[in-house]
Amino acid sequence: MESIFGEPPPTNLASSGNNQFMVQDSQSPSPKTKEIEVGFTHIGSKGEAQMVDISVKEISKRVAVASCKVILGKKVFDLVLANQLAKGDVLAVAKIAGISGAKQTSSLIPLCHNIHLTNVRVDLTLNPIDFSVEIEGEVATTGKTGVEMEAMTAVTVAGLTVYDMCKAASRYIQITDVRLEHKTGGKSGEWSRDK
Repeated sequence: MESIFGEPPPTNLASSGNNQFMVQDSQSPSPKTKEIEVGFTHIGSKGEAQMVDISVKEISKRVAVASCKVILGKKVFDLVLANQLAKGDVLAVAKIAGISGAKQTSSLIPLCHNIHLTNVRVDLTLNPIDFSVEIEGEVATTGKTGVEMEAMTAVTVAGLTVYDMCKAASRYIQITDVRLEHKTGGKSGEWSRDK
């Protein structure tokens, strides 16, 4: 890792098999620390990139939901709402792009596994309060690894497509808040951002 990042990592972080570090406990009002286990599964014992061997993992149904927002501004929002952009129906094209993006995740993200997806849903909703497009993507599989990256890729590609279709009307469009909202399945079970 030294040749990539400049300085060698602390010795207690060099091995992905037993990575530990001190973190501040944000739940406690007084400053105190605790040790937690963190495994960087895509980094080998010598700091090299590696694809994770999932052959020993259990097969389970896995679902991930991600979201993002594309802030258009009033002028572009009105054009999208009226379906008056020269490139066509922004929301319909972005929906298809998001679905395609989820299916191509392993080609885009080098260490992701090629996963057989059982379902991909991408919803785009116009929000007149802040003149944005809210995008939510849900991806499902029955397999040995999760689909969080596929869900985040789906919403990101959908957001980029909205930008591409609207950029002639404004260069001020912003894609924001790409994030995982919920996941189920696998060894770690269920997780939600709102919990």
